[in-house]
Amino acid sequence: MSDPVIGRRALLRGAGGLAALAALPSLAACGTGTSRTPSGSAKGGGKTVVVRDSGGSYGAALQKAIYTPFTQETGIQVKVLNLDDAPLLAQIKQGRPQCDLINNAMMSHLKYVKQDALETLDPDRVKSLKSAKIPDNQITEHAIGNSFYGQCIAYRTDAFDGRKPESWADFWDTKAFKGGRAMVSPDGDLPELEFALLADGVPMDKLYPLDVDRAFKVLTRLRADIKKFWDSGPLPGVLLSRQEVTMSTVWDGRIADLQKQGVPVERQLNGMRRQFQGYAIAKGAANVDNAYQLMDFSLRPEIQANLAKTFPSNPSSPVAYAKLTEDQRNALAGAPKYYDEGFDTDMDWWLKNESAVTKRWLEWARG
Repeated sequence: MSDPVIGRRALLRGAGGLAALAALPSLAACGTGTSRTPSGSAKGGGKTVVVRDSGGSYGAALQKAIYTPFTQETGIQVKVLNLDDAPLLAQIKQGRPQCDLINNAMMSHLKYVKQDALETLDPDRVKSLKSAKIPDNQITEHAIGNSFYGQCIAYRTDAFDGRKPESWADFWDTKAFKGGRAMVSPDGDLPELEFALLADGVPMDKLYPLDVDRAFKVLTRLRADIKKFWDSGPLPGVLLSRQEVTMSTVWDGRIADLQKQGVPVERQLNGMRRQFQGYAIAKGAANVDNAYQLMDFSLRPEIQANLAKTFPSNPSSPVAYAKLTEDQRNALAGAPKYYDEGFDTDMDWWLKNESAVTKRWLEWARG
């Protein structure tokens, strides 16, 4: 499900990389964004809110499930910017953010915090937090998680004589489960060290801090069978459809699209890596009050459920799943029956180590 986190690894890697953005000249918005026009005092009061999201099919789902009903309920018009992190951070650092509410990866929000680019949130202004029962670990001083995407195994159901891979150990076992493999490159997502460690027998609750040396040794065992390193959400599906590989890592939301296209694929969620998406308010936002209203509206359990019906988004609210039918609920990687099969990414570890791991990954991939 690439859309919610388009350009995940296009985000500047590490807090140090973001620091350089302070010196960047002002950059215009891109995508479907519109220029900001004054709409009230510095703390809002007008009838507009500008939200950053990544567009695409995810943006269309947000419009249908959130923005349009929000405007109908409040009268506040929602303007959308599809803006990458670099220009957005540059605007904030210059005191001229074009957006108010930022819908982005929680890891990206942590990077923004290190640059003092986000407002400190007042949780009392987000009434839906209590009714949605957002997990405490997805509520920070500067951002609140709204959903997550899972990285898991996708495999061709016609490739292994009826056998089904059950774990990352099976992903690594190219004798029992023959065929090529595909894994992500740092341009698509965080390197998949966790999966290598799980394949080597490390328990999910003992993954962090990651044993980097051990992970690369395990990755090396599979290197000759990795036919492609993917850097965009659709590519694993293309490779599986063309039978260039029999298994690939994948963003969980992509599986349903492939199945609708008639591709004989299934997912294995055992050992799924979760990364959360969330809301934050840009430092110096012109419409803070309206940003809080849109955040509060978006986090309501029924609204999160409506979004999940429109797009394969896994709500952060456990209450939202109860508002879906059994089929709708179990189609999501966040369903209660699957949740304990996965683990949350340790963002603090990756913030400290991403740059060094990525450099080593690139050297390893080149052979």
